[in-house]
This record gives sequence, structure tokens and C-alpha cells, in this order.
Amino acid sequence: MGLLNSIKQAYFRIGIHTAAPGTLLYRVHQMVKAGSDLGQSGRQTQPVAEHALYDQDGLRSIHNHDFMSDPAFVRAYQRGVQAASDYHWHWRVHVGLWAARLAARLPGDFVECGTNRGFLSSAIMKDLDWDKAGRRFYLLDTFSGLAERYVSVEEKEGGVLERNRRELDCGFYTTSVEAVRTNFAEWKNVCIIVGAIPETLEQIDTQCIAFLHVDMNCSPPEVAAIRHLWDRLTPGAPVLLDDYAGFGYEWQKIGMDAFATERGLSILSLPTGQGLLIKPP
Repeated sequence: MGLLNSIKQAYFRIGIHTAAPGTLLYRVHQMVKAGSDLGQSGRQTQPVAEHALYDQDGLRSIHNHDFMSDPAFVRAYQRGVQAASDYHWHWRVHVGLWAARLAARLPGDFVECGTNRGFLSSAIMKDLDWDKAGRRFYLLDTFSGLAERYVSVEEKEGGVLERNRRELDCGFYTTSVEAVRTNFAEWKNVCIIVGAIPETLEQIDTQCIAFLHVDMNCSPPEVAAIRHLWDRLTPGAPVLLDDYAGFGYEWQKIGMDAFATERGLSILSLPTGQGLLIKPP
């Protein structure tokens, strides 16, 4: 286990998993994935036509993904790209839109803890024709990377702060809240809340929440957010956890599993790296 943990830490410190296509690190990442596939398979498989294979964002699948050609999905996804860049998150966004459409049938506002540039929230607002939705979308973030004081000791030892600095240096994390405000200016009823969670949670003044998306890349603020907001969630409301099953984000899974277990619940682990929890009746 010690060797495996060392490999994981190096994998994320170097940034292999987020390397841009065409770079040397990207080719190393593809080799790592290919080696993993061979190690787990133990047998040869039939070749798959390129168009039938989904292979991005850590997910390799031959299962149906024709949602990628659905016009409504394409419009929503492209609005997310407009807000940020194309991270090749198609299946992840597909899950997010599914959850948001479910939430749109329920009473309550939408909340996103960890917005960054607004990829998923922009796609959702495009998809739901937000100005006609009749509800508010609360978007919370430091808009300057992780608040280091809320990163756990275990996560610091696992290289989270190094990853945070790398994401800031390469521009993945925004440092301009004004750019984010500009992105969302086309819609009404958007509440952008700047600062570190849990300090800003009291600024969410709605008492009824239909959708919660949590994506803060470290455990303590994520757990604080779901604890603070849980009782306000409408029965049946989806809670989407962006990093729950992600490689290198184990402490977020541990924290959320503990929260769910306290309530006699379990979180659905998704192959996109996300986790899904539904507020029970």
C-alpha cells in the first residue's frame, strides 16, 4: 500500500492525469491507462470501432453514449465550454444534466458549492432555460483556488496543496470573479457568493433546495456544506458529488461516506468519478 500511495501522489503532483492531448505527459497517461487495462483484463477482447468507444475523462466504455449527439445536450455542453474550456467531460456533464432535470420537477432553488469558471452550472442553466425556471441558482467559490486553511492534514500529505498551486498556475482555477460574473450575466436569479466554505454558507438564504452540486476538491468544506444544507433539501433532491469516486480524491469519499452512514444512506459511485445521493422522503 505504501508503494501504491507513493505512485498516486506522484501521478497527481506531476499532473499526468490532466495533461493536454498531444503532450508527452498525455502520452504517459495513455500508457498508464493501457497498462491498467491489460493488467485487469487477462484476456484479449474484440476490437471496437472508434466511433463506438467512449474514452475520455478517466472513463473508457463501449456502452451507448448517443447522448453526445442529442441537440439539447450539444447546446448545453457548448455553453459549458464557453464558460471555461473543453475538458472532454461529456459523460460527467450528461450525469449533471440528468440530475438537474430531475431537480427541475421539484420545488426549490439550486446550489453549487465549488463553481470555478462555471462549466456545469452554465450547461445546466442553458439546458433548463434558466430565466423561465422561476428559481435561484447559488454559486459559491473562493474564485481563487482552495482555501488552504480548510485542507485536511491527510490531504496535505497526499499532495492536494501542490495540485492546487498547479491548477492555479496553469489557469484551470479562475482568479477572476469578474470573469465569472460576466459569464453568468445573461441569466437572472444568479447569486454569486465569494469566499471560503463554510464561512459563506450562511449567505444561502433559501430554505428549499432542489439540487446540490459539490465540487471543492477537498473534504472538510465539502462535508461542512452538505451538513449545513441537508435539512433544506427537498425530498427527492439529487446531491451530485463531483470528485467522490475520483482517483486521488479518497478523503472526499471517506468524509461523504461517513456523512451518509450517519443517516442510514449510501452514495452511488459512478464510473465518471462522481457520486450521487438522493434525499429520501
